[in-house]
Amino acid sequence: MAGTIERIETETRMSSAVIHGGVIYLAGVVGENGGDVAQQTKDALAEVDRLLALAGSDKTRILRAQIWLAEMADFPAMNAVWDAWVAPGHAPARATGESKLAAPEYGVEIIITAAQS
Repeated sequence: MAGTIERIETETRMSSAVIHGGVIYLAGVVGENGGDVAQQTKDALAEVDRLLALAGSDKTRILRAQIWLAEMADFPAMNAVWDAWVAPGHAPARATGESKLAAPEYGVEIIITAAQS
């Protein structure tokens, strides 16, 4: 199926977001490295908000979230921030797992798929 592909904040290696067929795919989003997981989660979710706005959407249109934690012990701290951020009645399908992230300073990485408004 042919269609327009729009890329947002494209660099050599990746784009921050790609839009195709009314669906927005965000690259993995991390917070400022060095902070605790709660702060990194807040930072990452603020970036998700920014990227979704650039793509013509918002957090009420998130279809799926994939969250990677460097340590599953940080699951409660990340969830506390997530639960305060997610729009009531608009919780997406979500999976969370443990993974070695790109740099040891990162504690959380969030990948979002959303519908355009």
